[in-house]
Amino acid sequence: MAWWQGEVAEAAVPAPRTGDEPELIAEAQSGDPQAAHRLGKLYAQRGDRSAARHWWERAAAAGNIDSAYNLGVWHEKHGSLEEAVSWYELAAGTGDAEAALNLATLLLEQRGDLAGAKAWFDKAARAGSRTAARRLALLCEDAGEQAAARDWHRRAAVDGDVASGHDLGFLAYSAGEDEETVQWWEFSARGGHAEAAYHLGLFLQASRDPEGAEAYYRLAAKSEHPGAASQLGGIALSRRDLRTARAWFERAANAGRLEDQRMAGFVCVELSDSPAASHWFGRAAASGDAESAFNFGLLLIAEFGDLAGGQHWFRQAALSGHHRAAMELGGLLSAAGHNHEAEQWLADPPQPTWDRLAEPELHARAELAAAATGRRSGVPLSVPELTEILGTWDLVTRPLRDHADVVVWLVERSGLHAGAIDHLASIRTTLIRPGSAPWPSPGEVTHVLATARDLRTRLGLR
Repeated sequence: MAWWQGEVAEAAVPAPRTGDEPELIAEAQSGDPQAAHRLGKLYAQRGDRSAARHWWERAAAAGNIDSAYNLGVWHEKHGSLEEAVSWYELAAGTGDAEAALNLATLLLEQRGDLAGAKAWFDKAARAGSRTAARRLALLCEDAGEQAAARDWHRRAAVDGDVASGHDLGFLAYSAGEDEETVQWWEFSARGGHAEAAYHLGLFLQASRDPEGAEAYYRLAAKSEHPGAASQLGGIALSRRDLRTARAWFERAANAGRLEDQRMAGFVCVELSDSPAASHWFGRAAASGDAESAFNFGLLLIAEFGDLAGGQHWFRQAALSGHHRAAMELGGLLSAAGHNHEAEQWLADPPQPTWDRLAEPELHARAELAAAATGRRSGVPLSVPELTEILGTWDLVTRPLRDHADVVVWLVERSGLHAGAIDHLASIRTTLIRPGSAPWPSPGEVTHVLATARDLRTRLGLR
């Protein structure tokens, strides 16, 4: 059904010519509902809202459903919510999908009537509205009705909705259904959905298919996806193609990603472009990135001889918990004769943090888990924390050829309680093989991360 001012689609009823007005008025006054409807459109196009409403009310009273729908839109824009709902109900009751969709949206967003909204979204979706099918799928997700959510997402996706295809990919990924994950993310990626292309790239990276991952990162990067640019920067860096890596990292950095501003800084150092490195480290440091602040301090001292600037940024990094910055700051203060503050930093520096590079597939698993848990207003798990958990397990189990009794082996070597090691192992398994258990909560991640750090300390690993 057409929007009353022609904003959505071509009019179902042809707009009248100016010269038709007397004839239309005569026909409308004699009770012709189509003439009254067309007359309402004529006045609406002229901006005479009052006259448009008058003639649509006459047409709707005579059974013209297009006019009932237009009156719903009219009241939504210029009248009352109650009137809009009444007119939409009249049109939707005849099976009109757009009226049912608008009615459901009003009930949900203006009245908070979830049950009523779901009922009308259902009617609109069954009448062929792709938008209604997607809205209903999302409501079902929020209610924990996963099977129904997947059914409605599938209806929307089959009808061409790539956003629902992307959501289906995540629902399949969280359930451990790899084939369906690839199917839906590929469908949406080919339809131009950059997030789906990026997440498919991560999935292929996690599945040890770096060539396939790169192809989808490039597809996402065509739509200016900053995460894809970052991944492509890392790939170029691994090939020692520094200029290409710089270009990709700078694209991601310009989107405000602190980790890529830092990486752009590192690459510029490698390319002996100190002013550019200073720019990128400075931007990230000013936004609170401790590692960038530390490296900015090093750069200022080594390349520009700026001891005061170096000291400032070491202090900022140290205050944010950066171990090496605290040690460098202590050394600078001691050399400058500020022995009391120097002793404070050197005697009790922040604990060293995890700074090992995890395998690409582990980082990809961490990012996918964070994205999966952050959907639908959820609290996303921390990618660095998940990466540290996965990286720790990978690090401490490398000496083993047979992983059958890995928990017993780690308990014997570390002295930690078997329950703590087993919990770490179970969370690691969930991240590596989604669907084997529910996603961990942020509290569980915090607890397991502490176990991972304690385990490394006891085994003499950092």
